[in-house]
Amino acid sequence: MKAIVHVMLKNGVLDPQGEAVRHALGALGFQGVEGVRQGKVIELDLAETDAARAEEQVRAMCEKLLANTVIESYEYELRG
Repeated sequence: MKAIVHVMLKNGVLDPQGEAVRHALGALGFQGVEGVRQGKVIELDLAETDAARAEEQVRAMCEKLLANTVIESYEYELRG
């Protein structure tokens, strides 16, 4: 089973990397980009075949390591 985890800074948390990308896009001539939020995508290949147990494991991984839940939010999807 595969899990795809999306981690983003929460709304209201400053995103200096996103701001740098927005500025660089403007410098390259891409006008009209008013905001950029940068995050990360993590792909996990899991041995678990039971969807409920896999979901429980992925949620625990996110809470303990993959996301800093003080400043980041996460979403995940399971495939397979």
